[in-house]
Order: sequence, then structure tokens, then C-alpha cells
Amino acid sequence: MDKNEKLILDESCKTKPDIDYPTKWGFKIIGKDKDKLLACIKEVMGEKEHLCSLGNVSKTGKFTTYNASCIVESEEERNKIFKFFEDNNDINMVI
Repeated sequence: MDKNEKLILDESCKTKPDIDYPTKWGFKIIGKDKDKLLACIKEVMGEKEHLCSLGNVSKTGKFTTYNASCIVESEEERNKIFKFFEDNNDINMVI
């Protein structure tokens, strides 16, 4: 695959993407309470340098999105951060 080609990950894709680490990785965090989302991001990232910005708010105002990104050193670290977010009761979805 050419470096400029995009890999579409869906059920028909049998190829795992080749990611070179360390790399900047973004997480989209969705939940109902923006203060709790922000607190979770700070807890998960700890002292790790990261960026965080408020994303969209749903039309009804029920859900809020935060975008968080950091440099991950390995797939293991990336998956660990994702799992922390996923397991937090204040987060409804992580993308």
C-alpha cells in the first residue's frame, strides 16, 4: 500500500494498519457531563503532555464531545489509554 493511500477499516478489511510509533493519536470522548469528561481526560493522561479541546454538543444538549490527543509510544500504550476511557462510567463512547 502506498503511504498516501487511505486504509478503510470496516468488516471487509482484513489488513491491520501499519502504524509507526511513536505517533500522535487522537481520542474522541463522548458523554453527558462535560466537567466529568474533562476530569476523566486529566485523570487518564496524568502528567502525559496532551491536547484537549471541546468538540460538538448534540442538538438537544444531552451529549458533549471532547477531542484529546497525545503522543503514544506503542500500540500497547494506545490501547491502554483507550481502555481507561472506555471503562469510565462517565463516558458513553470513545472513538
